[in-house]
Amino acid sequence: MGRAGVLGAVALSLLAVPARAATGTPDTQAAARQAAATPAAVGRQAAATAAARLSAASPAAESRGPAVAALPAPDTAGLAAVLRSVVAQGAPGALARIDDHGRTYRVTRGVADRGTGRAISTADRFRIGSVTKTFTTVVLLQLVDEHRLALDAPVNRYLPGLLPDDRITVRHLLSHRSGLYDYSDDMFAASVSGFEAVRKKVFTYRQLVALSLKKPRTNAPGAAYSYSNTNFVVAGLLVEKLTGQPVRTAYQNRIVKPLKLTDTFYVHPDIAVPGRHTRGYLTPDRAGAPLVDATAQTVSWAQSAGAVISSARDLDVFYGALLKGRLLSAARLADMERFTKVNSTTAYGLGLRRRDLSCGVSVYGHTGAVQGYYTYAFGTKDGGRTLTAMANTSNNAKVLNTLAGALESAFCGK
Repeated sequence: MGRAGVLGAVALSLLAVPARAATGTPDTQAAARQAAATPAAVGRQAAATAAARLSAASPAAESRGPAVAALPAPDTAGLAAVLRSVVAQGAPGALARIDDHGRTYRVTRGVADRGTGRAISTADRFRIGSVTKTFTTVVLLQLVDEHRLALDAPVNRYLPGLLPDDRITVRHLLSHRSGLYDYSDDMFAASVSGFEAVRKKVFTYRQLVALSLKKPRTNAPGAAYSYSNTNFVVAGLLVEKLTGQPVRTAYQNRIVKPLKLTDTFYVHPDIAVPGRHTRGYLTPDRAGAPLVDATAQTVSWAQSAGAVISSARDLDVFYGALLKGRLLSAARLADMERFTKVNSTTAYGLGLRRRDLSCGVSVYGHTGAVQGYYTYAFGTKDGGRTLTAMANTSNNAKVLNTLAGALESAFCGK
């Protein structure tokens, strides 16, 4: 999440871990997943609204825009090679799941738990880091659809006095163009000591905003893209102010329950990942130092910017539904997909990334980095094919960059 501490290049120590064979045969059976205890009763009105939104999605909305050319079949051998490289570069394990118009492909390598040696599985739950940002954005854009929020209104209209500049709008937050400094850059300048300092700490949203405001802003509102977790901490405050509920309840009512996501949770400030899960391992900055088991943490330093727990199946369902227009109106989805170029292969909309692949295909989703986990979750424009790939390490730039190759294998074929 914090670029300095999480994404920095490090010298690697290779780990000897068992590998699992790729299971690339199409499989239409749902993955076996451990049943999860449901959270406390949710608000009936919000749940009913979300359900109506799903049932009202028309075929025309789902097939918006020009017809998408048929993709080649996923290259599962190439995907297995990517995961094998990820493990060789220092991740204890890696997994990938592709859902393609009702057909499912699963590939795994390595272990979920270095202590027990349990093999990693695509049915495991894990921390999704900044993929959380898409969840938060969907909630806010649903509130725009409900005429309870205006994208181009000043944030201070809804949260008076929070920010030092009335020109910062909700759209600026969701597109990372507010200029608000990313407090996590300082927090994780040293990866392990920074993490241990906040592993069990509980912050309020306003405390995190205050950390940001101690530093000068990176640019004038709207002037430039500059990724900052602060934007989505403020977004979480907006969700709670406008709904009168914790973000956990908003996620549950508006996304989790309508989509029947059985592995998706927001447990903050609890530190445990519920049910069967992959453990996450933080790579230290010092070459040769042992990996740090980072699984148990509050993720309070991120909250609505990065604290959701999910699974490959649930993320595939989520992005498929989003891109098919089942969670937002066509107008709001168009807002989400209004992109600002970041570099030669990446652009950013509202809580959504676009990745342009070597075969000319563009895919839409988000990346996630939180201590112990890297995630790529993306789908085609029409939501017909989705991929989630995860490696259970972080602060390892080689692993992060290699895992991106899963997109090529999943969407470009051989």
